[in-house]
Amino acid sequence: MKFLGNVLAVIVGLFVFSILSFLVLFGIIGIIASSSEKEVKVKENTVLHLNLNGRVLVERTTDNDFDFGGFGNPFGNQMNAGLINLKKAIAEAKTNDNIKGIYLNTGLILAGQAGLLDLREALLDFKESGKFIIAYDEAYGEGGYFLASVADEIYLNPLGGIDFNGLASESIFLKGFFEKVGIQPEVFRVGEFKSAVEPFILDKMSPENRLQTQYFLDDINAHAVNLIAESLKMTPDSLMKINSKMLVRKPADAVTYGLATELLYEDQVHAKLREKLGLEEDADISRINATDLASLAKSKNITSKNLIAVIIAEGEIVGGSAEGVISSEKFAKEIRKARKDDNIKAIVLRVNSPGGSILASDVIWRELTEAKKAKPVIASMGEVAASGGYYISAPADTIVAQPNTITGSIGIFGLWFNVQELINDKLGVTTDVVATGELSDFMNPGRPTTEVERMIIQSSIEDGYETFISRVAEGRGMHPDSVKKVASGRVWTGNQAKARGLVDVLGGLDTAIEIAAAKIDAGDDYRVVFYPEQKPWFEEFMTSFSDNVQAKLLQVYLGDQYPLYQKIQKIKHYQGVQVRMPQDITIK
Repeated sequence: MKFLGNVLAVIVGLFVFSILSFLVLFGIIGIIASSSEKEVKVKENTVLHLNLNGRVLVERTTDNDFDFGGFGNPFGNQMNAGLINLKKAIAEAKTNDNIKGIYLNTGLILAGQAGLLDLREALLDFKESGKFIIAYDEAYGEGGYFLASVADEIYLNPLGGIDFNGLASESIFLKGFFEKVGIQPEVFRVGEFKSAVEPFILDKMSPENRLQTQYFLDDINAHAVNLIAESLKMTPDSLMKINSKMLVRKPADAVTYGLATELLYEDQVHAKLREKLGLEEDADISRINATDLASLAKSKNITSKNLIAVIIAEGEIVGGSAEGVISSEKFAKEIRKARKDDNIKAIVLRVNSPGGSILASDVIWRELTEAKKAKPVIASMGEVAASGGYYISAPADTIVAQPNTITGSIGIFGLWFNVQELINDKLGVTTDVVATGELSDFMNPGRPTTEVERMIIQSSIEDGYETFISRVAEGRGMHPDSVKKVASGRVWTGNQAKARGLVDVLGGLDTAIEIAAAKIDAGDDYRVVFYPEQKPWFEEFMTSFSDNVQAKLLQVYLGDQYPLYQKIQKIKHYQGVQVRMPQDITIK
């Protein structure tokens, strides 16, 4: 009865939540509609307020992305912050005489390491103007502090904290679950480091996977510590000791060890801002958010006929034309359109992908290879461009990655499930087959695979691996044997990949665009256009709202089992031979 009562409570709560949410939604729509009609102006003595606490950093959001004025999101789900839009606003703030500084709230931002680095570099560039950056938050996560460390003054709530204790990557293993329900995974792979299948067949990391994970985590953490030490004017060794031993355990420790300027409440930080702005006590502080300020940024050379197309490839690589992923049909069309447009002089492929289907990856690879014959193609790697993400980057004339980008993972695998025990013994269901040929019942999940079937699939996997190697060798101008030495499914950071010939230049998207401009001898006479075209903001918002309502219900219902559910859901994308990251890496 208690279980049924809980379920009923969840349903009633969701119903009430939905009604209230839609009432608030239509109110917000009215506010946004009216605010979109007014002209944005920057008052004198204004600060750019970057409130990224709790936001999810993504490559881009719609141009009409809005801010809830500091009241948070009334729907209870996290809001996205677009990296491209944020950088545009910061660049405008640097040169706009009415902007005197930046007020930074980054505490618990949800972002990957390369995206944080891109944003941090934009903030450092802003500081060259001589304007101030003040950071404040009640609590800082590792990524949030990485950003805040650029500030001239870093303030922390007296009861807050800074999570500065290094990076960790945790994996979920499903072997015990499958044994309990009667499912037997059938695994085919090439590469001792290609450990994407490990969660299905092991209950802990293999030695190879542990080795590679430790190797790239150490590199990413050391890079972050070195940059923070430079900003704080500390030695990397002394800061690494603080980091590795988690010496900041209380709020006062942050001041003692030099990670925070002072412990203050937010109203006291506002007083500091007024001092910077020369305002009277209790005077209103004029603020502008990134969305509004970015809307004032004038596009560079708006009349230029030298267009550089930036194609944003973000998500898993799948076949067809699905939304929210890198679908082969959709992206092949975008690349083809850019290739045939005479005004587009160069293509920059911006990749944020852990990989996916080898067939879909190869379709995209083919289009990029054809595009390369017509105009320069530059690959810009974001958070992760590994496995299939590297596959589609390989044809580029130049590959650009951040030092902490996760890349490589040149390997391949296939995964199949024998559910005979589940359906026969657990569910009492039996099957029978009549077939015309020896292999007409090929890979039937209701029985164990045969030796012949395993031989056929393994042969296909090995052929796919050789194809992958040849694609990389051709694109990088390397001998296949040289590629194999850095392949085997091993993951590298951008730093490590550059040392091994898999990356050409370290930098972000701006670096890739500059390289593309140089390739076409455009000088400063070029304009950047982004593809695919985005949906209207309302359509994007409603889709996100619907998805998050469903996610909230599942989280309440499943509780601690929700991550396991997410892991199992991802299996449905494992169709065909896969070039996918060795694990779902979450660095925290």
